[in-house]
Amino acid sequence: MIDFPLGVHLPVEHGGALPKEADVAIVGGGIIGVMTAFFLAKKGLRPVVLEKGRVAAEQSSRNWGWIRQQGRDMAELPIMMEAHHLWKDLAHEIGEDLGLQTVGVCYLAETQKDLAGYEAWLKDAAPTGLDSRMLSSAEAGDVLPGVTRSFEGALITPSDMKAEPWIAVPALARAAVRAGAVIVENCAVRGLDVQAGRVAGVVTEQGVVKAPEVVVAGGAWSALFLRRHGVNIPQLSVQAPVIATEPLADLAMPATAMSGLAWRRRSDGGFTLVPGGRHRLHIGPDAFRALPKYVPQLRADWAGTQFSAAAPAGYPDAWGTKRQWQMDAESPFERMRVLNPAPPKTLIEATLTKFGALFPALGAPKMRRAWSGMIDTMPDIVPVVDRGDTLPGLSICTGMCGHGFGIGPAFGRVMADLVSGGDVGHDLSRFRLGRFADGSKIELGPII
Repeated sequence: MIDFPLGVHLPVEHGGALPKEADVAIVGGGIIGVMTAFFLAKKGLRPVVLEKGRVAAEQSSRNWGWIRQQGRDMAELPIMMEAHHLWKDLAHEIGEDLGLQTVGVCYLAETQKDLAGYEAWLKDAAPTGLDSRMLSSAEAGDVLPGVTRSFEGALITPSDMKAEPWIAVPALARAAVRAGAVIVENCAVRGLDVQAGRVAGVVTEQGVVKAPEVVVAGGAWSALFLRRHGVNIPQLSVQAPVIATEPLADLAMPATAMSGLAWRRRSDGGFTLVPGGRHRLHIGPDAFRALPKYVPQLRADWAGTQFSAAAPAGYPDAWGTKRQWQMDAESPFERMRVLNPAPPKTLIEATLTKFGALFPALGAPKMRRAWSGMIDTMPDIVPVVDRGDTLPGLSICTGMCGHGFGIGPAFGRVMADLVSGGDVGHDLSRFRLGRFADGSKIELGPII
């Protein structure tokens, strides 16, 4: 039975001595950092992953567990298709159960506008050869046994998969260590070690690690970390809840999303439920600075965002969180080892009720556990994956916008080649850091 550890109270699994030097230092032990280390080690390099809390303790273990190609931005889609293959290879190679299963992903259309949006995406994706297709109203009902309402139709990708995040990412971390990477948990990176205008390593709470290359993959903490070094990205974080039910009757259906609700069956027989499209933005200094760049996104999906006047103490954009600190003193990253937001009780109850009404044959769903995560997001709903222009030796992979778990293996492979001079294999221009500072128009990725 899955116990949903979520990293908050887990003992340190990777607690070895801090190396004095490495070929690449990676800030952040989520799926991006772990997979970057895995592929660097496969190249014969010496990567070290430095995690302030526990591997995958934040969004990498708190996400939906979907590995979806469907609905991706067209610049992300080829990378996600690579990730789809990599997940299968990894499950075979590492010899640990990742909870990986092909279940399909289905987006239900409740209006003709929904249908038109899905059809437009499908037309753009058609040249890739992806197996996505449209379903009629009757066909949408057929893939959802016993559903109590009808839909205009649906978009489905039968080859899409799922895995269990809190199981998969720690297993991938162990695989990275076996490949030659070093991971040090409970070791916050306070900042970059900059010498003669370029990155020379990182300064951690346990000491300095010399490294000619540094990858920042700190999720919700990336913008705070980088701002101290004059690298400004308009990244914010939104809080999103997730619910795990007790085991329910076996109704075979794809991972599915509709307005205000998404679900998938887990390996233990329960369902993971999400009040889809519902997230909370805690207002802070970064939110005020970045607001103009988020106007297009807010206009397109205003109803999906709730606002609170202030983030809880210690959060990346809380009013009291320090923006400047000394390298020899405690940093904000040590004060908040694991972001663990409390889920909203009323929304949880409403979500359980809504799901139960859709599938009465399952019986009344009972909550086993609920949690929230902080999703690192960008104004155009696509990440930053780039070299740092102003600091040679710096690379950045952040702002996954809630899409990072599925695509993580491929972006890890891309980052490994980016920092080592290999062939990244994809056009990364859509993800360049400078797009927010050079006057480029904000082009939204799919809000589907």
